[in-house]
Amino acid sequence: MIPAAFDHVAPTSLDEAIDLLARHGPDAKILSGGMSLIPAMKLRLAQPAVVIDVNGIPGLEYLHEEDGVLRIGAMTRESALERSGIVRHGYPILYETAKVIADPLVRNRATIGGNLAHADPANDHPATMLALAATIVVRGPHGTREIAADDFFTGFFSTALAEDEIVLEIRIPAPSATTGSTYLKFERKVGDYAIAAVAVNLQVDASGTCTAARIGLTNVSDVPMRARAAEAALVGQRATASAIEGAARAASAECDPKADLRGPVDYKRDLVRVLAGRAISRAVARAQGSAN
Repeated sequence: MIPAAFDHVAPTSLDEAIDLLARHGPDAKILSGGMSLIPAMKLRLAQPAVVIDVNGIPGLEYLHEEDGVLRIGAMTRESALERSGIVRHGYPILYETAKVIADPLVRNRATIGGNLAHADPANDHPATMLALAATIVVRGPHGTREIAADDFFTGFFSTALAEDEIVLEIRIPAPSATTGSTYLKFERKVGDYAIAAVAVNLQVDASGTCTAARIGLTNVSDVPMRARAAEAALVGQRATASAIEGAARAASAECDPKADLRGPVDYKRDLVRVLAGRAISRAVARAQGSAN
């Protein structure tokens, strides 16, 4: 439980941090909240020669709405998301995600940018960002670029980030009046990784027809995934109990869980079915203005 030797540097500007990343390449790791990096270093699963601590860089921790978009600085702590009135009342799926991440001690330090850059398929935010059609803004020595959440998670603990790029901001489109969303997580104990979880973001028109749907799944595949077959089963259909059950079964069929201490494959698939059905039902009710 003792990390290998490393150098610790604490840049005071974004340009300095990017320069350090470019100079040290794969030998460097960014330290934001450190809730994943530090345990990995203690177990020597990660052995960076240089740790670049970005906590001293100003201007990366914020949360505000602007031009129909919720903008969240990469260094914004999970506890800030949990406390935010904007998030709680305007983006309930994001509030429900933040409040079930680990425990209050972790949420006081963990950052949303670090969570996404780590790209653990068992983390809660990736599925929610997929459901919300979020955009991840990153910067490197060649400038700033935007990466859609659909393109950001490229493999097991892998992202579209280049070695010399840093996550700057997360942008989430503001919901419409007909939008409903939710995040449902099932875990062995409070603060644990999900056995399975489902993020749902959809729209329902006045006739009760689902006009758009995005569904993200947590910890039931090697890469954070969308349940596209489940989405297709909903869109264009009236949001009846039968349609919701069909979509839930589609989500169960298309996920790819692995057996582990949290349960066998069949159990996890059926759990996805149950959670997806409940999450879709809640999201539909919220879209129709009849649920909190």
